[in-house]
Amino acid sequence: MKTIEIMFEHLNWSNRQILKVLQTYEGVNQQTIRLFSHILLAEHVWFTRLKGLDSSSLPIWDDVSLEDCSRLCNENQKHYNEFLTQISDDNLEHIIHYRNSSGKEFQNTLREILTHVALHGQYHRGQINLQLRGAGFDPKPIDFIFFRR
Repeated sequence: MKTIEIMFEHLNWSNRQILKVLQTYEGVNQQTIRLFSHILLAEHVWFTRLKGLDSSSLPIWDDVSLEDCSRLCNENQKHYNEFLTQISDDNLEHIIHYRNSSGKEFQNTLREILTHVALHGQYHRGQINLQLRGAGFDPKPIDFIFFRR
């Protein structure tokens, strides 16, 4: 459980790093912001599924403002922090049943879903940093080791 908690601390730190960069530079293209909002929307969708609620009407891709991204960062962090304090190592193998955005039914362990959420965002934050560098902006290092330092 400790490893998952640290992964989510890193996730929240990384999201804040990216948000700061996007808020700092003028002229960041909407595609980059859309990719960041996808991370946050997907985190929200997965949290909804973890709570056993229907996520089929929730977007995973949408045009979201930076203000809304900031709000989603705060909400996601609060929700996951609260959720993680309620589970133990014994709960991690619990099977979660859910439907994806196409309505297809799946099941995965809580451990698998939490690991996916943490890794999914890191993949896309790397894409964002690549886009920022290509547009002439200095990206923020978001590697785990930078977080731990």
